[in-house]
Amino acid sequence: MTPEPLSLKEIEDRLAELPGWSLDGDKLTRSYRLASHFAATGLVVHIARTQEELGHHSELTLGYNTVTLAVNTHSAGGALTALDFELAHKVEQLAPAHGVE
Repeated sequence: MTPEPLSLKEIEDRLAELPGWSLDGDKLTRSYRLASHFAATGLVVHIARTQEELGHHSELTLGYNTVTLAVNTHSAGGALTALDFELAHKVEQLAPAHGVE
């Protein structure tokens, strides 16, 4: 079953629950700064595992000591859905264990 796109109001309400996350065009985005490249790499691996478990994947970018995510739901025509916000919440829960600044 294809996830349903969220309304603008639903997106705004859900975004209010995710400090640090923002909209960039049609994508939900967030960047994290970490203490080192090794810490950033560990976060990327943990996010990748979480994405596999959800069956929902973001554009995931590893910098020297940064990790950036950009996500929307391709099967919903690139709209934002509950899946995108579920992934964002899961990433928020695991990021502190990697020393996110």
